[in-house]
Amino acid sequence: MAFVESPVQLLNVLEWADASGTGEELILVVLSPTDPMSRGQLRRMAELARDAGFAVRWQEARGGAGAPLKTVRELAPLLRASDRIVIGDPFSRYVQLLLTLVGGKELTIVDDGTATMEFIAQIARGERLVRWHRRGSRSPRELVLAPVTAVARRRLTPSAARTVEVFTSMPVEEVPDGITVTANDFAWTRATFGPPRISAGADMVGTSLVETGVVDADQYTAAVIALARTHNATRYFAHRRENVDKLHKLHAATGLEIVRPDLPLELIARRGPIGRTILSFPSTVVHTLPLALAGTGVRVAVCDIAPEWLRETASPRAHGFLSVVTGTARDVHRLPRLPSPA
Repeated sequence: MAFVESPVQLLNVLEWADASGTGEELILVVLSPTDPMSRGQLRRMAELARDAGFAVRWQEARGGAGAPLKTVRELAPLLRASDRIVIGDPFSRYVQLLLTLVGGKELTIVDDGTATMEFIAQIARGERLVRWHRRGSRSPRELVLAPVTAVARRRLTPSAARTVEVFTSMPVEEVPDGITVTANDFAWTRATFGPPRISAGADMVGTSLVETGVVDADQYTAAVIALARTHNATRYFAHRRENVDKLHKLHAATGLEIVRPDLPLELIARRGPIGRTILSFPSTVVHTLPLALAGTGVRVAVCDIAPEWLRETASPRAHGFLSVVTGTARDVHRLPRLPSPA
């Protein structure tokens, strides 16, 4: 049984099922988010999963005050009957709640982006599970849910009664005893889509670092303008969480065509057409796109986040973590750091 809350998680469950040969008996449960872009991409990914022969259950897990309790009640029997639980986001409070119902099940964690790197490091160091871009203080909601998080963390820690597998395309260090790391090389994506038609020029990949309070909006806009002009970029593939007003401003300032993808970028790029160069800031795609586009000749180029771009609200760990994301990426071209605007 697999629980997913984002399009990327669903894609990586399909990659894991293909690599492990367990697709036939896997039930995919989509814990639907509320934002329209994520829901739209998940609908398309669910269609692809069904076409590939997977059983998909769409769960309106956030559809009102009573939805969480109803969801837990409906899924509890399926959870207890499953030998293995596959999840995409160990930091999700919803997934953590479901994990409290699981005893000695085998667990697999598939990529939800760069957060996988931080999850393994936190388990290795015995720390509580906190997303890298969050500040250290706890909100009242987090304090209320602390017992749930503590139980989930024990479930996510390997023991004599429970194995834990991490299926990832991310580079990981400090792997704790009892955790098995399996490499995700996007074999299903490459076998199913492409090779793409490659166009001249460059495409740019957007990021939600402004929306998560990490990067200053004006600094980000200036960086996009500079990259677009320097590399003759024509399209900007927006992150599903990027604000519409921000995207309008970017289009007005750069003339870039703003594309709101209906599938994860790994599939969009693999289907093509795609630029010969893909420009990105530190994010998951600097690790995944070189794998999905292996052998096509497309170059992925990454621009570092300068310390002065960070907002005061950014976590103290933000810059160091983003530097690690860039520094550990394989088969990418490192761009010179952009000067800050005057």
